[in-house]
Amino acid sequence: MEIPAYTIFQVAGNDAAAAYKLMPQQTAQGVPPHWMAYVAVASADETAGKAAGLGGTVVVPPMDVTELGRMAVIRDPQGAHFAIWQPKMHPGHTHGDANWRHCWTELATSDTAAAKAFYTSLFGWGTHEQDMGGMMYTSFLNAGRPVGGMMAMPAEMAGAPPFWMLYFSVENCQESADKAAAMGGVVCQPPTPIPGVGTFSMIADPQGANFSIIQLAMAAQGS
Repeated sequence: MEIPAYTIFQVAGNDAAAAYKLMPQQTAQGVPPHWMAYVAVASADETAGKAAGLGGTVVVPPMDVTELGRMAVIRDPQGAHFAIWQPKMHPGHTHGDANWRHCWTELATSDTAAAKAFYTSLFGWGTHEQDMGGMMYTSFLNAGRPVGGMMAMPAEMAGAPPFWMLYFSVENCQESADKAAAMGGVVCQPPTPIPGVGTFSMIADPQGANFSIIQLAMAAQGS
């Protein structure tokens, strides 16, 4: 598979995220602009095989990305896409400044019980459930540390496929949402407080790729 020009975004000299132009075969298949969540694994081949055995679909088989690493793209049994990354010369993103970096990844799914069984079996994650104002929220834990979350798709998303959402931390959610709108983005979810966590907003960039920003509460930001 041909790898197009690749841009790495950095924060304070640390790799924070990356972007590339959709390849012709992707656009031919109707793949829209999107952000992709990656999970680091010891072996891309073994993890892809295990995912298939658990009912997932290996959309892009394990492949080398030059000497940087080995990756595969997987669709979980409910339809959410994610990638796995076996690092070689490149470990993935690194954390610098507390703001302007990827800080959380969240799965919205049609079947939380089935998704929980799939991801805990695939990655060996633990889980923690909590009631977030009438909505049950699941945190995925890696060695006891939260690494992502999961919730049932709300009624207003009925008919949409399950998906993983990336969150980027910002200093001021309202200012960043306003700036995104002024630059041609669409604020899909206006800045909304999450008690004890912070304030978040969901945005679509000018090409239509969705992501979220979050102004973390001091306690959460320092954790």
